[in-house]
Amino acid sequence: MSSSSYHDACKRAYKEYPRELIDEIISIRDDNPDYGYRRVTQELRNRGFNTNHKVVLKIMKMNGLLCTAFNRLTRKYNSYAGTVGHISPIV
Repeated sequence: MSSSSYHDACKRAYKEYPRELIDEIISIRDDNPDYGYRRVTQELRNRGFNTNHKVVLKIMKMNGLLCTAFNRLTRKYNSYAGTVGHISPIV
């Protein structure tokens, strides 16, 4: 790993976010427990915080605030339609 990449990774790993932003995200989630990071980002913009959705997602992941109520499960494809057609009698 190059030294510039190493120092860049070190700088990014321990970035501190403003405490008032974190508190505001927590208060939005307390008021609206079904909000995900996209709605939280829009609510922050309505309240005067100009922040990126990726930052909001990262803060919510670090604090365990992600919404899990609407995780959709995928279903495996099954084309079986049962017995189709007429079965001829055995002679």
